[in-house]
Amino acid sequence: MRFLAKYTEPAYAALRAVSGFLFLFHGANKVLGLFAKSQPRPFSQIWAGGVIELVCGVLVAIGLFTRPAAFLASGTMAVAYFQFHFKFDVSGFRWLPYVNQGEHAALFCFVFFYIAARGPGLASLDARLRRA
Repeated sequence: MRFLAKYTEPAYAALRAVSGFLFLFHGANKVLGLFAKSQPRPFSQIWAGGVIELVCGVLVAIGLFTRPAAFLASGTMAVAYFQFHFKFDVSGFRWLPYVNQGEHAALFCFVFFYIAARGPGLASLDARLRRA
């Protein structure tokens, strides 16, 4: 499987872009009502999280201010996991992301943490601005 090593950078660029794109739709759902049955109250905590998802999702997807946007997105998903999914309830296996339905929050948290640590990579506006 060593032949895949030459695709490391394009694969990372795809991970960053697709993760940001998927994340922005969670925010668009909360803030803009896109594909939503209901919306959170404006300026509530969930709505504010939606603003972060929308803005940081766009920024990570296009690779602009990638590190701070990904770091903020990662922290937001950590809060979402612990406050809205885990809730510090260890009974009945509620600490497992599969049981408490926190898989998306947990996965987004660690993917965005990796992106924050690694930086924008190829095909990003950050890289383009650095070259200019």
